Amino acid sequence: MLTPQEIQQLERQADALQSEIKELRSKFQQLNDQKEQLFAQRKTLGQQISPAIKQLKELRGARNTLTSEVKTAKDERTKLTSQIKEKIGEFKKISGERKNVADANAFSHGESPGKIKHEIERMEYKIETEGLSFEKEKQLMKVINEFKKKLKVAEKASESWKQGREVSKEIEEVKKKADDLHGQIQDKAKTSQEKHEKLIELGKKLDELKKQEKEIMTQIEAKKKELAEQKPVLDAKYQELRDIKAKLGQEEESEQEVKTQHRKKKLSDLQQEVQEKFRKGQKLTTQDLIILQSIEEK
Repeated sequence: MLTPQEIQQLERQADALQSEIKELRSKFQQLNDQKEQLFAQRKTLGQQISPAIKQLKELRGARNTLTSEVKTAKDERTKLTSQIKEKIGEFKKISGERKNVADANAFSHGESPGKIKHEIERMEYKIETEGLSFEKEKQLMKVINEFKKKLKVAEKASESWKQGREVSKEIEEVKKKADDLHGQIQDKAKTSQEKHEKLIELGKKLDELKKQEKEIMTQIEAKKKELAEQKPVLDAKYQELRDIKAKLGQEEESEQEVKTQHRKKKLSDLQQEVQEKFRKGQKLTTQDLIILQSIEEK
């Protein structure tokens, strides 16, 4: 059995432990609340990071598609530029040939193959219908032969003009295609650049969000570690308090048992006294009758 002094000491220890436990529980709860707040912050960041990653992928895909289209268009434009150079070379060649074969004098007066041919037919008709002298006919035939030579030159020159016009038209068509393609390249390149700039900006934002998330995760791990370190300490204090309360509880039970036994002994003594008075025929009091009744009930 514990002495009163030992009981008082245990009660003081229990009070001190309860105060310490209260402080430790408060600190533990604060740490847990801080951890939960950090988890909430991480969740908020996650809600920003997820759509940012999705948008980043979409932008990268769109930019890459445009970049690929620009490259294809540039390759096509290079082919068209090469065609233009070839057509210009062809046009120069035709122009050179036309210059070599054209009768500068005839064409400077606007003489065309049709006009020359008409003139030849007129002179031939004159020979056939007018009955010219041999000498005049001979002279006229000489002129006709000269005109026929001129006709060949004019026809060849005319064909060269025709080819030149066709090549020139082809050059203009190819140039138009190249210009249209150039415009498309500029538009797509501009859009691609805009998406690339947005991509860089979004990438920086995403890096910052991930950096914040990493810092928060570090803090969360630190809080978890603190909680893990505090829990055994708190549990030990709880166990120590339970042990003290157990000791005090056992002592209370022991004191109660002593009191019960004391009451039982006192009652037994009183019962013996009442029985003795009853045997001797002495007058019994109301209290004696109650005690006597308890003996009968027993």
